[in-house]
Amino acid sequence: MALRGKYEQSTTAIKVVQFLGCMFLFFILSVGIVFLFPSVISQDVVALKWMQLIQMVSIFLLPALCMAYLWSEKPLQYLHIRSTKLSYAVFAILLILVAMPAINLFGAINQKMTLPAFLEPLETWMRTREDAAAQVTDLFMNVSTYKGLVINILLMALLPAVAEEITFRGIIQRLFTAKRYTSSDLTIQPTPHVAIWCTAILFSAIHMQFYGFLPRMLMGALFGYVLAWTGSLWLPILMHFTNNAMAVILYFVSLRAGWDMDKVDTIGTNDTLWLGVVSIVLTVVGIYAFRRSTTMSNASSRISNGN
Repeated sequence: MALRGKYEQSTTAIKVVQFLGCMFLFFILSVGIVFLFPSVISQDVVALKWMQLIQMVSIFLLPALCMAYLWSEKPLQYLHIRSTKLSYAVFAILLILVAMPAINLFGAINQKMTLPAFLEPLETWMRTREDAAAQVTDLFMNVSTYKGLVINILLMALLPAVAEEITFRGIIQRLFTAKRYTSSDLTIQPTPHVAIWCTAILFSAIHMQFYGFLPRMLMGALFGYVLAWTGSLWLPILMHFTNNAMAVILYFVSLRAGWDMDKVDTIGTNDTLWLGVVSIVLTVVGIYAFRRSTTMSNASSRISNGN
């Protein structure tokens, strides 16, 4: 029996259950792999990188690809994996590069977040989680060879960009925009804004790094809008990859050059606050220009197709 598109007519609620079930099954599979190879759960950096690979592939990439296959006769089209203009790709890269000081600024604002006194135990737990995540990141990034740099770019930039964007923008954002049938006479069509922001919130929350929640949510929303405007998942993947790859490369260069990594991470804050403000302004202008360009291009395409 052909499985491609077999569950295309399932309701959104059923698809959500199917997707979560598939993620759970692949999670169990990943746990089984870990038990088969106990050395993977050691604190050795190589083992941690294997864990990163297993986690990204089993929890994000494979469930999303499986569901797209089961939900559509054209899985790649369902995931919005289609070609795009070179000019869009260049603009997308420049946009995320210009936004980096702004991302640092929003991160600094997020870091200053404090909770009410009665939530102090929660805040302590969040800080502990954040510190642990930072230690793991430093352990991953601490390489001094070009081979290590390439491996880090693959594991910390390319793989997360592909796996997370296929999952969040390719699957989850699409589920949020699906029609809801409340009766035989009424159809509710959520706005793209709701889908984009709900997906961005989930995207940020799943990382369990609460003091980076704000900038990660804003980046997720930007990726979502770029997908909505262009119809191509390659652009969010490219932007996600560029952001992560730049972080990996800057850490590597700083380590080899003996730079203070804290100063690199705070570009756009403190003494360079002006750069963060300029970055915000340029990013907003860039988003507006990008939106205007895609709108005009889409209108031209519709006119051409009509003729």
